[in-house]
Amino acid sequence: MKITIPLSVLFLLFTTTIFSQTIADLKLKGKQIPKGYTLSDGHICISPQACNFYNDIATYASFVGTVKSKEIQSFKSKGDSGSIMYFEFDHRFKGDSFLQGLLWGKDKEPTKEHPEEYLATGKFLIIWSLHSDSLLKEISEEKINAILE
Repeated sequence: MKITIPLSVLFLLFTTTIFSQTIADLKLKGKQIPKGYTLSDGHICISPQACNFYNDIATYASFVGTVKSKEIQSFKSKGDSGSIMYFEFDHRFKGDSFLQGLLWGKDKEPTKEHPEEYLATGKFLIIWSLHSDSLLKEISEEKINAILE
């Protein structure tokens, strides 16, 4: 009986930590931003579909769920620029098939013209509107995967 109580407390603390993540935890900060990149105001999407989704997310609620909060980070560098969009939904994100069609059309996967990639896990959706070889995308993906998966 003594072992059960500490294990259940440990489990409770572990699950509370996982489910208490916020968008602020996912965003790149300070030294995490690669040298040569600067934060930029506004939205710098590679293809307009990604920014339209971000700007008009309420329009798509019946397909993807209701958004609790959203934020965007845009970056510029000499050879790269783009945005990372962060969404937290009231419930689990449910729009994989819809989002694939919206971002990539009939191809249902990234292309040179529509290089956006995304990660949907639990209540979070992150869209990288960056070129596939972007160092910024690589660093952001590593950070987010370490936190959410």
